[in-house]
Amino acid sequence: MKGFLLSFIPIFVAMDAIGVLPMFIGFTEHLKKSERRRILAQSIITAFIVGIVFLFLGTWIFSILGVLVSDFKIAGGLVLLALSLRDLLQYEKGHKLSPETLGAVPIGTPLITGPAVLTTIVILLDTHGLVLTVSSFVINLLIVWVTFYYAAAISNFLGKAGSKAFSKIANLLLAAIAVMMIRKGVLETIASFAGQKV
Repeated sequence: MKGFLLSFIPIFVAMDAIGVLPMFIGFTEHLKKSERRRILAQSIITAFIVGIVFLFLGTWIFSILGVLVSDFKIAGGLVLLALSLRDLLQYEKGHKLSPETLGAVPIGTPLITGPAVLTTIVILLDTHGLVLTVSSFVINLLIVWVTFYYAAAISNFLGKAGSKAFSKIANLLLAAIAVMMIRKGVLETIASFAGQKV
């Protein structure tokens, strides 16, 4: 149970369903209910495919490029920190995009499965293994689906101020996770060099 929670929570924070919810509503508020449901299905499928492909090929890509997991932790942490700080310091309302591709881009990726999630699942794969990482990823996608399915009701309940506050809190947690990733990556790199010298 502890291992599952340790793999579930980082993905939950990285996906930030409540934080992404206002953007989802902004992108789809002008569409019919049937179109919103089609876009929701498209976004979840896209997010799942991108996440699973990266989960299985990420390590192989690293080996081809000569990139270590610690390198990816540092780079990913810096990206996450930049993204979280950007979202903390400003709030951008979504613009109207083509309904045909809206579910895939930008909702499926990078909003649902973006740099934060990709970085997290590769690190979790290395730490907690395939089964826990995949199950945590899938369950989090189900949570996103439920959240977006009831987007209108949740938005009315939270109000604009509530949704924005949840988004800021989630981004603050994401910034803290980013700093943790950078710290771990730097320490692992130092330990690796120290081990080589010994």
